[in-house]
Amino acid sequence: AECHVVTAIGDKLLDIHVLAKAGLLKQFGLDVSETIFCQPYLNPLLATGRKGLRALRDILQYLLNIEHDALSGQERLCSQAFSPLAEAKMKMPVKVGDYTDFYSSIEHATNVGKMFRDPDNALLQNWRHIPIGYHGRASSIVASDTPVHRPKGQILQDDGKTPVYAPTKKLDFELEMAFITCEATAIGDNIPVSSADDYIAGCMLFNDWSARDIQRWEYVPLGPFMGKNFASSVSPWLVTMDALAPFAVAGPEQHPPVLPYLQTKGNNNYDVALEVALAPDGQQFTTLAQSNFKHMYWNMKQQLAHQASNGCNIRVGDLYASGTISGQTPDSYGSLLELSWNGTRPITLDDGSIRHFIEDGDTVRMQAYATNRDFRISFGKIETKILPSK
Repeated sequence: AECHVVTAIGDKLLDIHVLAKAGLLKQFGLDVSETIFCQPYLNPLLATGRKGLRALRDILQYLLNIEHDALSGQERLCSQAFSPLAEAKMKMPVKVGDYTDFYSSIEHATNVGKMFRDPDNALLQNWRHIPIGYHGRASSIVASDTPVHRPKGQILQDDGKTPVYAPTKKLDFELEMAFITCEATAIGDNIPVSSADDYIAGCMLFNDWSARDIQRWEYVPLGPFMGKNFASSVSPWLVTMDALAPFAVAGPEQHPPVLPYLQTKGNNNYDVALEVALAPDGQQFTTLAQSNFKHMYWNMKQQLAHQASNGCNIRVGDLYASGTISGQTPDSYGSLLELSWNGTRPITLDDGSIRHFIEDGDTVRMQAYATNRDFRISFGKIETKILPSK
């Protein structure tokens, strides 16, 4: 089936390709080929840059504004362009070329440091100076509703001496956001932090699956590998940065002051509410945590500027995940590693069952939205069922 670019309007979908084919986008000043809106991925549209995305958004707002009455009398066009959201089959929105996962929540990094290192010196020396990240596996990023099989790998046995190859016993989610790039750079180029906005198309909800026991055995000395790269899940909705502008807020104070190439001014964080829930097979969802994207210590502009600071080239459609987003209270922790404190604090679900980590048959659901007095923007959801190992 042909894929079309759509936007959500309440409980309806608006097929932008239908509008483009009818000539409405060119009529109102967007001079792009209608074929951009019937591609298998958003990448050709992203390549129009912030300017092109902004122009498209402005036209859609004009067409949908009842005061302008631009679609009046076009019943046939509207019947083709609008359809129920519930009937849509959504797919992976972006062909991800490269994927970086950051580690930018100070609350999450502190919790992990307390668990596995010195509780009095939980953050490593570099953490407040560098947006820490690692290069992940783009090929295993999948869309919501794609089941994930429990991964297998090397796990250190309880004797602390010898590993075994077995399915993970500590499968975990990570509640994250991600941004997508819409401009490219050449190898050797940098991106000034003051210009980073020009490269960021928008944000998506993201789940970085983690096998904690596999990760624990492998991560020294080079960091995450097999405990992470088996799968990551993403929502099918990209919310543009222009749409998020009303929700910009100040981030946490950064101390000590960061180096000049990472210094930002103004409101560079975003007030986006996040929620993660879990449902055993055939049971109802239990909300496990509620957090917020505004908690991030390192903002997106700093992350991208740092990524390019050594001359690493950036491509259209690259994905940059935030890292687990945790707040200051236990009910805002963005992973089971923290919520169960590495399995030492059992979590009781609404049906009475107990969880330390994710079990086969469980479904994990993440949701995100930004809201104010005037309107609400949804990032959709990521819903993923965990299947047994193959």
